[in-house]
Amino acid sequence: MSSTKFLRLFAGVAMGGLMAGAAIADRVVLDGASLSIDQVVAAARDPQTEVAIDDDARERLQAGFDLVMGAAAQGVAVYGLTVGVGWNKDRPAFKVEDGKRVLDDQLLDLSRAFNLSQLRAHGAGFGDAMDKDAVRAGMLVRLNQMLTGKTGIQPEVAEMYRQFLIHDIVPVVPERGSLGQADITLAAHIGLAMIGEWQVDYKGQRMPAAEALADAGLTPVRPVGKDFLSIISSNALTAGQAALLSHDAGLYLDRQIVAFALALEGFNGNVAPFLAETTEIRPFSGMVEAATQIRAALQDSYLWQNSDTRGLQDPLSYRTMAYVMGSAIEANSALQDALTIQINHSDDNPAVLAEHSYDGESSQVASYQVTDGGAIYPTANFDLLPVADKVEALNLALARMTRSMVMQTIRYENPALTKLSRFLAADDNQGLAFGALQVPMSALAIEARQLSLPVSLDGLGTSAGIEDVASNGPLAVANLEKMIELGYRISSMQLLHAAQAADLRAPAKLGQMTSQLHDAYRQKVPFVDEDRAFTEDLAQGVEVLKSFQPAPVN
Repeated sequence: MSSTKFLRLFAGVAMGGLMAGAAIADRVVLDGASLSIDQVVAAARDPQTEVAIDDDARERLQAGFDLVMGAAAQGVAVYGLTVGVGWNKDRPAFKVEDGKRVLDDQLLDLSRAFNLSQLRAHGAGFGDAMDKDAVRAGMLVRLNQMLTGKTGIQPEVAEMYRQFLIHDIVPVVPERGSLGQADITLAAHIGLAMIGEWQVDYKGQRMPAAEALADAGLTPVRPVGKDFLSIISSNALTAGQAALLSHDAGLYLDRQIVAFALALEGFNGNVAPFLAETTEIRPFSGMVEAATQIRAALQDSYLWQNSDTRGLQDPLSYRTMAYVMGSAIEANSALQDALTIQINHSDDNPAVLAEHSYDGESSQVASYQVTDGGAIYPTANFDLLPVADKVEALNLALARMTRSMVMQTIRYENPALTKLSRFLAADDNQGLAFGALQVPMSALAIEARQLSLPVSLDGLGTSAGIEDVASNGPLAVANLEKMIELGYRISSMQLLHAAQAADLRAPAKLGQMTSQLHDAYRQKVPFVDEDRAFTEDLAQGVEVLKSFQPAPVN
Protein backbone atom coordinates (compact mmCIF):
# COMPACT_ATOMS: atom_id res chain seq x y z
CA MET A 1 0.00 0.00 0.00
CA SER A 2 1.43 3.38 -0.97
CA SER A 3 1.88 6.12 1.59
CA THR A 4 -0.70 8.21 -0.28
CA LYS A 5 -3.27 5.46 0.04
CA PHE A 6 -2.41 5.03 3.71
CA LEU A 7 -2.94 8.71 4.39
CA ARG A 8 -6.28 8.68 2.56
CA LEU A 9 -7.25 5.55 4.41
CA PHE A 10 -6.62 7.02 7.81
CA ALA A 11 -8.10 10.36 6.81
CA GLY A 12 -11.42 8.60 6.30
CA VAL A 13 -11.59 8.90 2.52
CA ALA A 14 -11.34 5.17 1.90
CA MET A 15 -13.18 3.96 4.99
CA GLY A 16 -15.52 1.06 4.35
CA GLY A 17 -12.96 -0.44 1.97
CA LEU A 18 -9.91 -2.42 2.97
CA MET A 19 -9.70 -1.44 6.62
CA ALA A 20 -13.35 -2.27 7.22
CA GLY A 21 -12.96 -5.60 5.44
CA ALA A 22 -16.07 -4.87 3.39
CA ALA A 23 -16.62 -5.97 -0.19
CA ILE A 24 -14.55 -3.89 -2.56
CA ALA A 25 -16.75 -4.59 -5.55
CA ASP A 26 -20.36 -5.61 -6.10
CA ARG A 27 -19.54 -7.14 -9.49
CA VAL A 28 -16.41 -8.75 -10.88
CA VAL A 29 -16.13 -9.24 -14.64
CA LEU A 30 -13.49 -11.82 -15.51
CA ASP A 31 -11.58 -11.52 -18.77
CA GLY A 32 -8.46 -13.59 -18.09
CA ALA A 33 -6.23 -10.54 -17.94
CA SER A 34 -7.25 -7.90 -15.41
CA LEU A 35 -8.27 -9.62 -12.17
CA SER A 36 -6.98 -7.71 -9.12
CA ILE A 37 -6.16 -8.94 -5.65
CA ASP A 38 -8.86 -6.66 -4.26
CA GLN A 39 -11.39 -8.35 -6.54
CA VAL A 40 -10.24 -11.78 -5.38
CA VAL A 41 -10.80 -10.68 -1.78
CA ALA A 42 -14.23 -9.24 -2.59
CA ALA A 43 -15.56 -12.27 -4.46
CA ALA A 44 -14.00 -14.80 -2.10
CA ARG A 45 -15.28 -13.26 1.12
CA ASP A 46 -18.61 -11.90 -0.05
CA PRO A 47 -20.74 -14.48 -1.92
CA GLN A 48 -23.10 -11.66 -2.88
CA THR A 49 -20.45 -10.31 -5.26
CA GLU A 50 -21.62 -11.02 -8.80
CA VAL A 51 -19.17 -12.89 -11.02
CA ALA A 52 -19.52 -12.39 -14.78
CA ILE A 53 -17.49 -13.51 -17.81
CA ASP A 54 -16.43 -11.19 -20.59
CA ASP A 55 -17.83 -12.12 -24.02
CA ASP A 56 -14.42 -12.11 -25.73
CA ALA A 57 -13.14 -14.46 -23.04
CA ARG A 58 -15.95 -16.89 -23.80
CA GLU A 59 -14.82 -16.96 -27.42
CA ARG A 60 -11.26 -17.73 -26.33
CA LEU A 61 -12.58 -20.58 -24.20
CA GLN A 62 -14.36 -22.11 -27.16
CA ALA A 63 -11.38 -21.70 -29.48
CA GLY A 64 -9.08 -23.44 -27.02
CA PHE A 65 -11.49 -26.31 -26.51
CA ASP A 66 -11.99 -26.73 -30.25
CA LEU A 67 -8.24 -26.97 -30.74
CA VAL A 68 -7.95 -29.65 -28.06
CA MET A 69 -10.72 -31.74 -29.54
CA GLY A 70 -9.21 -31.30 -32.99
CA ALA A 71 -5.91 -32.64 -31.68
CA ALA A 72 -7.73 -35.63 -30.20
CA ALA A 73 -9.45 -36.31 -33.51
CA GLN A 74 -6.10 -36.22 -35.30
CA GLY A 75 -4.50 -38.59 -32.81
CA VAL A 76 -1.84 -36.05 -31.79
CA ALA A 77 0.12 -37.15 -28.73
CA VAL A 78 -0.92 -34.61 -26.08
CA TYR A 79 -0.21 -34.97 -22.37
CA GLY A 80 -3.43 -35.62 -20.46
CA LEU A 81 -5.50 -35.78 -23.65
CA THR A 82 -4.43 -38.76 -25.73
CA VAL A 83 -1.64 -40.01 -23.44
CA GLY A 84 -1.55 -40.39 -19.69
CA VAL A 85 -0.03 -38.11 -17.06
CA GLY A 86 3.04 -38.42 -14.86
CA TRP A 87 4.97 -41.61 -15.53
CA ASN A 88 2.07 -42.76 -17.73
CA LYS A 89 2.80 -40.13 -20.34
CA ASP A 90 4.34 -42.95 -22.39
CA ARG A 91 1.02 -44.77 -22.54
CA PRO A 92 -2.13 -43.98 -24.51
CA ALA A 93 -4.95 -42.54 -22.46
CA PHE A 94 -7.35 -45.06 -23.96
CA LYS A 95 -7.29 -47.57 -26.77
CA VAL A 96 -8.84 -46.69 -30.13
CA GLU A 97 -9.16 -48.56 -33.39
CA ASP A 98 -6.21 -48.23 -35.73
CA GLY A 99 -6.53 -45.26 -38.01
CA LYS A 100 -9.52 -43.76 -36.22
CA ARG A 101 -9.43 -40.00 -36.59
CA VAL A 102 -13.03 -39.02 -35.97
CA LEU A 103 -14.40 -38.06 -32.56
CA ASP A 104 -17.45 -40.30 -32.75
CA ASP A 105 -19.58 -41.24 -29.77
CA GLN A 106 -17.35 -44.17 -28.88
CA LEU A 107 -14.21 -42.04 -28.72
CA LEU A 108 -16.01 -39.34 -26.74
CA ASP A 109 -17.18 -41.94 -24.24
CA LEU A 110 -13.65 -43.26 -23.86
CA SER A 111 -12.37 -39.74 -23.26
CA ARG A 112 -15.06 -39.06 -20.67
CA ALA A 113 -14.28 -42.31 -18.87
CA PHE A 114 -10.59 -41.36 -18.82
CA ASN A 115 -11.44 -37.94 -17.35
CA LEU A 116 -13.58 -39.45 -14.60
CA SER A 117 -10.94 -42.00 -13.62
CA GLN A 118 -8.24 -39.32 -13.49
CA LEU A 119 -10.30 -36.97 -11.33
CA ARG A 120 -10.97 -39.78 -8.90
CA ALA A 121 -7.37 -40.99 -8.88
CA HIS A 122 -6.05 -37.51 -8.08
CA GLY A 123 -8.42 -36.81 -5.19
CA ALA A 124 -6.00 -37.27 -2.29
CA GLY A 125 -5.41 -34.87 0.58
CA PHE A 126 -5.56 -34.75 4.35
CA GLY A 127 -6.14 -32.44 7.25
CA ASP A 128 -9.05 -30.14 7.91
CA ALA A 129 -11.02 -28.62 5.06
CA MET A 130 -9.70 -25.36 3.64
CA ASP A 131 -11.54 -22.25 4.68
CA LYS A 132 -14.48 -21.53 2.40
CA ASP A 133 -13.09 -18.17 1.34
CA ALA A 134 -9.80 -19.81 0.34
CA VAL A 135 -11.61 -22.33 -1.88
CA ARG A 136 -13.76 -19.58 -3.38
CA ALA A 137 -10.62 -17.55 -4.08
CA GLY A 138 -9.03 -20.56 -5.76
CA MET A 139 -12.08 -21.17 -7.95
CA LEU A 140 -12.21 -17.51 -8.98
CA VAL A 141 -8.52 -17.48 -9.85
CA ARG A 142 -8.78 -20.72 -11.81
CA LEU A 143 -11.80 -19.48 -13.75
CA ASN A 144 -9.95 -16.31 -14.67
CA GLN A 145 -6.93 -18.32 -15.82
CA MET A 146 -9.19 -20.49 -17.97
CA LEU A 147 -10.46 -17.38 -19.71
CA THR A 148 -7.03 -16.86 -21.26
CA GLY A 149 -8.10 -19.66 -23.61
CA LYS A 150 -4.83 -21.50 -22.96
CA THR A 151 -6.24 -24.32 -20.85
CA GLY A 152 -8.34 -25.92 -23.59
CA ILE A 153 -11.16 -26.63 -21.16
CA GLN A 154 -14.75 -27.25 -22.16
CA PRO A 155 -16.73 -23.99 -21.80
CA GLU A 156 -19.40 -25.80 -19.80
CA VAL A 157 -16.84 -26.64 -17.12
CA ALA A 158 -15.70 -23.03 -16.88
CA GLU A 159 -19.31 -21.97 -16.53
CA MET A 160 -19.73 -24.43 -13.67
CA TYR A 161 -16.94 -22.61 -11.79
CA ARG A 162 -18.97 -19.43 -12.17
CA GLN A 163 -22.15 -21.15 -11.02
CA PHE A 164 -20.41 -22.56 -7.96
CA LEU A 165 -19.31 -19.02 -7.05
CA ILE A 166 -22.76 -17.53 -7.72
CA HIS A 167 -24.61 -20.18 -5.71
CA ASP A 168 -21.87 -20.35 -3.04
CA ILE A 169 -21.36 -24.06 -3.54
CA VAL A 170 -17.97 -24.69 -1.96
CA PRO A 171 -16.28 -28.06 -2.48
CA VAL A 172 -14.69 -29.58 0.61
CA VAL A 173 -10.98 -29.39 -0.19
CA PRO A 174 -8.36 -30.82 2.20
CA GLU A 175 -5.89 -28.22 3.38
CA ARG A 176 -2.78 -30.37 2.84
CA GLY A 177 -1.40 -32.47 0.04
CA SER A 178 0.24 -30.13 -2.50
CA LEU A 179 3.91 -29.51 -3.24
CA GLY A 180 3.31 -26.33 -5.20
CA GLN A 181 3.93 -27.82 -8.64
CA ALA A 182 0.17 -27.55 -9.32
CA ASP A 183 -2.36 -28.37 -6.60
CA ILE A 184 -3.31 -31.54 -8.45
CA THR A 185 -4.48 -33.74 -5.57
CA LEU A 186 -6.40 -30.91 -3.89
CA ALA A 187 -8.04 -29.27 -6.91
CA ALA A 188 -9.34 -32.68 -7.97
CA HIS A 189 -11.96 -32.37 -5.22
CA ILE A 190 -13.41 -29.35 -7.03
CA GLY A 191 -13.74 -31.41 -10.21
CA LEU A 192 -15.30 -34.29 -8.30
CA ALA A 193 -17.91 -31.93 -6.85
CA MET A 194 -18.70 -30.60 -10.32
CA ILE A 195 -19.45 -34.08 -11.62
CA GLY A 196 -21.77 -34.68 -8.65
CA GLU A 197 -19.40 -36.65 -6.45
CA TRP A 198 -17.65 -35.78 -3.17
CA GLN A 199 -18.90 -33.25 -0.60
CA VAL A 200 -19.64 -29.52 -0.61
CA ASP A 201 -20.61 -26.81 1.85
CA TYR A 202 -23.89 -25.26 0.74
CA LYS A 203 -26.49 -23.15 2.54
CA GLY A 204 -24.74 -23.60 5.84
CA GLN A 205 -24.58 -27.40 5.61
CA ARG A 206 -22.14 -30.04 4.43
CA MET A 207 -23.83 -32.37 1.96
CA PRO A 208 -23.19 -34.59 -1.06
CA ALA A 209 -22.37 -32.51 -4.11
CA ALA A 210 -25.19 -34.15 -6.10
CA GLU A 211 -27.76 -32.81 -3.62
CA ALA A 212 -26.39 -29.27 -3.80
CA LEU A 213 -26.32 -29.33 -7.59
CA ALA A 214 -29.92 -30.51 -7.73
CA ASP A 215 -31.07 -27.87 -5.25
CA ALA A 216 -29.33 -25.14 -7.27
CA GLY A 217 -30.80 -26.43 -10.53
CA LEU A 218 -27.41 -27.37 -11.97
CA THR A 219 -26.59 -30.40 -14.11
CA PRO A 220 -23.32 -32.18 -13.29
CA VAL A 221 -20.63 -31.56 -15.91
CA ARG A 222 -19.33 -34.33 -18.17
CA PRO A 223 -15.59 -33.71 -18.52
CA VAL A 224 -14.00 -34.64 -21.81
CA GLY A 225 -10.77 -33.95 -23.68
CA LYS A 226 -8.28 -32.57 -21.17
CA ASP A 227 -10.90 -31.11 -18.84
CA PHE A 228 -9.67 -33.07 -15.83
CA LEU A 229 -6.12 -31.80 -16.37
CA SER A 230 -7.33 -28.23 -16.76
CA ILE A 231 -9.13 -28.58 -13.43
CA ILE A 232 -6.21 -30.03 -11.47
CA SER A 233 -3.08 -28.76 -13.22
CA SER A 234 -2.95 -25.33 -11.63
CA ASN A 235 -1.75 -23.58 -8.48
CA ALA A 236 -4.96 -21.56 -8.29
CA LEU A 237 -5.87 -22.76 -4.80
CA THR A 238 -2.50 -21.72 -3.40
CA ALA A 239 -2.49 -18.48 -5.37
CA GLY A 240 -5.98 -17.64 -4.13
CA GLN A 241 -4.93 -18.21 -0.54
CA ALA A 242 -1.81 -16.13 -1.06
CA ALA A 243 -3.89 -13.27 -2.48
CA LEU A 244 -6.14 -13.26 0.58
CA LEU A 245 -3.18 -13.40 2.95
CA SER A 246 -1.24 -10.70 1.14
CA HIS A 247 -4.28 -8.47 1.55
CA ASP A 248 -4.44 -9.40 5.25
CA ALA A 249 -0.72 -8.79 5.70
CA GLY A 250 -1.17 -5.30 4.30
CA LEU A 251 -3.91 -4.57 6.83
CA TYR A 252 -1.74 -5.91 9.63
CA LEU A 253 1.18 -3.72 8.62
CA ASP A 254 -1.04 -0.62 8.53
CA ARG A 255 -2.36 -1.35 12.02
CA GLN A 256 1.05 -2.23 13.42
CA ILE A 257 2.46 1.08 12.21
CA VAL A 258 -0.02 2.87 14.48
CA ALA A 259 0.75 0.42 17.30
CA PHE A 260 4.47 1.11 16.89
CA ALA A 261 3.83 4.86 16.97
CA LEU A 262 2.00 4.39 20.28
CA ALA A 263 4.89 2.27 21.54
CA LEU A 264 7.29 5.08 20.60
CA GLU A 265 5.13 7.50 22.58
CA GLY A 266 5.11 5.17 25.57
CA PHE A 267 8.88 4.96 25.36
CA ASN A 268 9.23 8.76 24.99
CA GLY A 269 11.26 8.04 21.89
CA ASN A 270 12.81 10.15 19.18
CA VAL A 271 11.06 11.12 15.95
CA ALA A 272 14.35 11.98 14.24
CA PRO A 273 14.85 8.57 12.53
CA PHE A 274 11.46 8.97 10.82
CA LEU A 275 11.76 12.53 9.53
CA ALA A 276 11.73 13.24 5.82
CA GLU A 277 15.03 15.03 6.36
CA THR A 278 16.70 11.85 7.59
CA THR A 279 14.96 9.12 5.64
CA GLU A 280 15.35 10.80 2.27
CA ILE A 281 19.11 10.94 2.69
CA ARG A 282 19.08 7.26 1.68
CA PRO A 283 15.61 6.82 0.18
CA PHE A 284 14.88 3.12 0.10
CA SER A 285 11.26 3.10 -0.98
CA GLY A 286 9.77 0.83 1.67
CA MET A 287 11.62 2.60 4.46
CA VAL A 288 10.51 6.03 3.25
CA GLU A 289 6.93 4.82 3.01
CA ALA A 290 6.99 3.35 6.53
CA ALA A 291 8.50 6.53 7.95
CA THR A 292 5.84 8.62 6.22
CA GLN A 293 3.12 6.49 7.77
CA ILE A 294 4.72 6.66 11.22
CA ARG A 295 4.82 10.46 11.03
CA ALA A 296 1.16 10.52 10.02
CA ALA A 297 0.24 8.29 12.96
CA LEU A 298 2.10 10.65 15.32
CA GLN A 299 0.36 13.84 14.18
CA ASP A 300 0.01 16.24 17.16
CA SER A 301 1.89 13.88 19.50
CA TYR A 302 3.87 15.22 22.43
CA LEU A 303 6.92 13.60 20.83
CA TRP A 304 7.22 16.63 18.55
CA GLN A 305 7.95 18.75 21.64
CA ASN A 306 11.39 18.80 23.24
CA SER A 307 11.80 16.81 26.47
CA ASP A 308 14.58 16.94 29.06
CA THR A 309 14.00 13.27 29.92
CA ARG A 310 14.22 11.97 26.38
CA GLY A 311 17.38 10.13 25.42
CA LEU A 312 19.50 11.44 22.58
CA GLN A 313 19.24 8.16 20.66
CA ASP A 314 16.92 5.20 21.21
CA PRO A 315 17.80 1.49 21.11
CA LEU A 316 18.25 0.19 17.58
CA SER A 317 14.98 -1.76 17.68
CA TYR A 318 13.20 1.61 17.76
CA ARG A 319 15.51 3.61 15.53
CA THR A 320 15.55 1.10 12.68
CA MET A 321 11.82 0.34 12.66
CA ALA A 322 11.14 2.22 9.42
CA TYR A 323 13.71 -0.02 7.72
CA VAL A 324 12.28 -3.17 9.28
CA MET A 325 8.69 -2.27 8.44
CA GLY A 326 9.76 -0.97 5.05
CA SER A 327 11.24 -4.35 4.24
CA ALA A 328 7.90 -5.99 4.99
CA ILE A 329 6.04 -3.41 2.90
CA GLU A 330 8.38 -4.01 -0.04
CA ALA A 331 8.11 -7.81 0.34
CA ASN A 332 4.33 -7.65 0.34
CA SER A 333 4.33 -5.35 -2.67
CA ALA A 334 6.59 -7.77 -4.55
CA LEU A 335 4.29 -10.63 -3.64
CA GLN A 336 1.27 -8.75 -4.95
CA ASP A 337 3.09 -8.00 -8.20
CA ALA A 338 3.91 -11.69 -8.65
CA LEU A 339 0.37 -12.71 -7.76
CA THR A 340 -1.09 -10.27 -10.27
CA ILE A 341 0.86 -12.09 -12.98
CA GLN A 342 -0.03 -15.51 -11.60
CA ILE A 343 -3.79 -14.99 -11.41
CA ASN A 344 -4.03 -13.41 -14.88
CA HIS A 345 -2.09 -16.01 -16.85
CA SER A 346 -2.34 -19.72 -17.50
CA ASP A 347 -0.08 -22.03 -15.50
CA ASP A 348 -1.17 -25.10 -17.47
CA ASN A 349 0.91 -27.94 -18.80
CA PRO A 350 0.41 -28.39 -21.68
CA ALA A 351 -0.57 -24.92 -22.89
CA VAL A 352 -3.14 -24.56 -25.66
CA LEU A 353 -2.50 -21.80 -28.21
CA ALA A 354 -5.39 -21.47 -30.62
CA GLU A 355 -4.77 -19.84 -34.00
CA HIS A 356 -1.03 -20.12 -33.48
CA SER A 357 1.36 -21.04 -36.30
CA TYR A 358 5.07 -21.79 -36.28
CA ASP A 359 7.13 -20.57 -39.23
CA GLY A 360 10.56 -21.69 -38.01
CA GLU A 361 12.75 -24.55 -39.16
CA SER A 362 12.77 -26.69 -36.00
CA SER A 363 11.00 -29.98 -36.63
CA GLN A 364 10.72 -30.45 -32.87
CA VAL A 365 8.79 -27.22 -32.38
CA ALA A 366 6.75 -27.94 -35.49
CA SER A 367 5.68 -31.27 -33.97
CA TYR A 368 3.54 -29.41 -31.43
CA GLN A 369 1.40 -27.86 -34.15
CA VAL A 370 -2.14 -29.07 -34.73
CA THR A 371 -3.53 -29.36 -38.23
CA ASP A 372 -5.78 -26.45 -39.21
CA GLY A 373 -3.96 -24.03 -36.92
CA GLY A 374 -2.91 -23.83 -33.31
CA ALA A 375 -0.40 -25.60 -31.12
CA ILE A 376 -0.27 -27.45 -27.82
CA TYR A 377 3.08 -26.93 -26.09
CA PRO A 378 4.52 -28.72 -23.04
CA THR A 379 5.45 -26.13 -20.40
CA ALA A 380 6.94 -25.71 -16.93
CA ASN A 381 4.43 -23.01 -16.09
CA PHE A 382 3.11 -25.05 -13.18
CA ASP A 383 6.21 -24.05 -11.19
CA LEU A 384 5.01 -21.66 -8.47
CA LEU A 385 8.50 -20.55 -7.45
CA PRO A 386 8.06 -16.92 -8.65
CA VAL A 387 5.24 -16.61 -6.11
CA ALA A 388 6.56 -18.97 -3.44
CA ASP A 389 9.87 -17.16 -3.04
CA LYS A 390 8.02 -13.85 -2.58
CA VAL A 391 5.92 -15.45 0.16
CA GLU A 392 9.12 -16.67 1.81
CA ALA A 393 10.59 -13.17 1.62
CA LEU A 394 7.49 -11.74 3.29
CA ASN A 395 7.65 -14.38 6.02
CA LEU A 396 11.26 -13.44 6.71
CA ALA A 397 10.47 -9.72 6.76
CA LEU A 398 7.58 -10.24 9.18
CA ALA A 399 9.76 -12.40 11.43
CA ARG A 400 12.37 -9.64 11.59
CA MET A 401 9.63 -7.14 12.42
CA THR A 402 8.21 -9.25 15.23
CA ARG A 403 11.69 -9.66 16.71
CA SER A 404 12.14 -5.88 16.73
CA MET A 405 8.73 -5.50 18.37
CA VAL A 406 9.71 -7.95 21.11
CA MET A 407 12.99 -6.13 21.73
CA GLN A 408 11.19 -2.77 21.84
CA THR A 409 8.74 -4.12 24.40
CA ILE A 410 11.44 -5.67 26.57
CA ARG A 411 13.15 -2.27 26.71
CA TYR A 412 10.16 -1.06 28.72
CA GLU A 413 11.49 -3.07 31.68
CA ASN A 414 14.37 -0.71 32.31
CA PRO A 415 13.71 2.52 34.24
CA ALA A 416 17.10 3.84 33.09
CA LEU A 417 15.70 3.95 29.55
CA THR A 418 12.05 4.84 30.19
CA LYS A 419 12.31 6.99 33.35
CA LEU A 420 9.23 5.01 34.45
CA SER A 421 8.78 2.27 37.05
CA ARG A 422 10.38 -1.14 36.64
CA PHE A 423 8.26 -3.40 34.39
CA LEU A 424 5.80 -0.47 34.08
CA ALA A 425 4.27 -1.14 37.49
CA ALA A 426 1.61 1.33 38.62
CA ASP A 427 3.90 2.07 41.56
CA ASP A 428 7.19 0.69 42.81
CA ASN A 429 5.42 -1.47 45.40
CA GLN A 430 3.11 -3.21 42.92
CA GLY A 431 4.98 -6.45 42.40
CA LEU A 432 6.12 -8.16 39.21
CA ALA A 433 3.80 -6.20 36.85
CA PHE A 434 4.79 -7.12 33.26
CA GLY A 435 8.03 -8.91 34.12
CA ALA A 436 6.81 -12.42 33.27
CA LEU A 437 5.49 -11.39 29.84
CA GLN A 438 8.99 -11.51 28.42
CA VAL A 439 8.70 -15.31 28.38
CA PRO A 440 5.68 -15.69 26.03
CA MET A 441 6.96 -12.82 23.88
CA SER A 442 10.28 -14.59 23.42
CA ALA A 443 8.51 -17.89 22.72
CA LEU A 444 6.48 -16.27 19.94
CA ALA A 445 9.56 -14.61 18.48
CA ILE A 446 11.27 -18.01 18.30
CA GLU A 447 8.18 -19.46 16.61
CA ALA A 448 8.23 -16.62 14.09
CA ARG A 449 11.83 -17.45 13.27
CA GLN A 450 10.87 -21.06 12.56
CA LEU A 451 8.03 -19.95 10.29
CA SER A 452 10.41 -17.72 8.34
CA LEU A 453 12.75 -20.54 7.30
CA PRO A 454 12.77 -21.23 3.54
CA VAL A 455 10.83 -24.28 2.40
CA SER A 456 11.49 -24.05 -1.35
CA LEU A 457 14.83 -25.83 -0.84
CA ASP A 458 13.08 -29.01 0.23
CA GLY A 459 11.61 -31.67 -2.03
CA LEU A 460 11.45 -35.35 -2.83
CA GLY A 461 11.34 -37.04 -6.21
CA THR A 462 7.88 -38.26 -7.25
CA SER A 463 6.38 -39.88 -10.33
CA ALA A 464 9.32 -42.21 -10.93
CA GLY A 465 11.74 -39.37 -10.18
CA ILE A 466 10.47 -37.19 -13.01
CA GLU A 467 8.97 -34.61 -10.67
CA ASP A 468 12.15 -34.09 -8.66
CA VAL A 469 11.82 -30.45 -7.53
CA ALA A 470 9.02 -28.55 -5.84
CA SER A 471 8.35 -24.94 -4.82
CA ASN A 472 6.50 -25.99 -1.64
CA GLY A 473 4.45 -22.84 -2.13
CA PRO A 474 1.45 -24.19 -0.17
CA LEU A 475 3.66 -24.69 2.90
CA ALA A 476 5.10 -21.18 2.56
CA VAL A 477 1.55 -19.80 2.30
CA ALA A 478 0.45 -21.81 5.34
CA ASN A 479 3.40 -20.34 7.23
CA LEU A 480 2.34 -16.84 6.16
CA GLU A 481 -1.11 -17.39 7.61
CA LYS A 482 0.43 -18.46 10.91
CA MET A 483 2.90 -15.57 10.78
CA ILE A 484 0.18 -12.94 10.45
CA GLU A 485 -1.75 -14.39 13.39
CA LEU A 486 1.44 -14.62 15.44
CA GLY A 487 2.21 -11.00 14.54
CA TYR A 488 -1.11 -9.87 15.95
CA ARG A 489 -0.35 -11.72 19.19
CA ILE A 490 3.03 -10.07 19.58
CA SER A 491 1.45 -6.73 18.69
CA SER A 492 -1.09 -7.32 21.46
CA MET A 493 1.72 -7.78 23.97
CA GLN A 494 3.37 -4.62 22.74
CA LEU A 495 0.07 -2.75 22.94
CA LEU A 496 -0.43 -3.85 26.56
CA HIS A 497 2.92 -2.27 27.45
CA ALA A 498 2.55 0.79 25.22
CA ALA A 499 -0.85 1.75 26.60
CA GLN A 500 0.40 1.30 30.18
CA ALA A 501 3.46 3.45 29.55
CA ALA A 502 1.37 6.12 27.82
CA ASP A 503 -0.95 6.25 30.83
CA LEU A 504 2.00 6.53 33.18
CA ARG A 505 3.14 9.56 31.18
CA ALA A 506 -0.21 11.34 31.43
CA PRO A 507 -0.99 14.13 30.71
CA ALA A 508 1.45 13.77 27.77
CA LYS A 509 -0.61 14.24 24.60
CA LEU A 510 -0.84 11.33 22.18
CA GLY A 511 -1.13 11.65 18.41
CA GLN A 512 -4.49 11.75 16.74
CA MET A 513 -4.26 8.18 15.45
CA THR A 514 -2.39 6.73 18.42
CA SER A 515 -4.90 8.23 20.85
CA GLN A 516 -7.69 6.48 18.95
CA LEU A 517 -5.91 3.15 19.23
CA HIS A 518 -5.18 3.80 22.91
CA ASP A 519 -8.82 4.66 23.63
CA ALA A 520 -10.16 1.66 21.69
CA TYR A 521 -7.81 -0.57 23.64
CA ARG A 522 -8.80 0.91 27.00
CA GLN A 523 -12.44 0.16 26.26
CA LYS A 524 -11.51 -3.53 26.39
CA VAL A 525 -8.39 -3.67 28.59
CA PRO A 526 -8.16 -1.47 31.71
CA PHE A 527 -5.02 0.09 33.14
CA VAL A 528 -2.99 -2.39 35.18
CA ASP A 529 -3.00 -0.98 38.68
CA GLU A 530 -2.23 -4.28 40.40
CA ASP A 531 -0.97 -7.71 39.39
CA ARG A 532 -3.48 -9.83 37.46
CA ALA A 533 -3.61 -12.63 34.88
CA PHE A 534 -3.01 -11.19 31.41
CA THR A 535 -4.22 -14.01 29.16
CA GLU A 536 -7.64 -12.48 28.55
CA ASP A 537 -6.09 -9.02 28.09
CA LEU A 538 -3.82 -10.40 25.36
CA ALA A 539 -6.76 -12.02 23.55
CA GLN A 540 -8.69 -8.76 23.73
CA GLY A 541 -5.72 -6.88 22.34
CA VAL A 542 -5.69 -9.09 19.24
CA GLU A 543 -9.37 -8.39 18.63
CA VAL A 544 -8.91 -4.64 19.14
CA LEU A 545 -6.12 -4.55 16.57
CA LYS A 546 -8.01 -6.65 14.03
CA SER A 547 -11.01 -4.34 14.20
CA PHE A 548 -9.09 -1.07 14.53
CA GLN A 549 -10.36 1.54 12.11
CA PRO A 550 -9.45 5.12 13.04
CA ALA A 551 -11.81 8.00 12.50
CA PRO A 552 -10.79 10.84 10.16
CA VAL A 553 -8.00 13.05 11.49
CA ASN A 554 -7.57 16.77 11.00
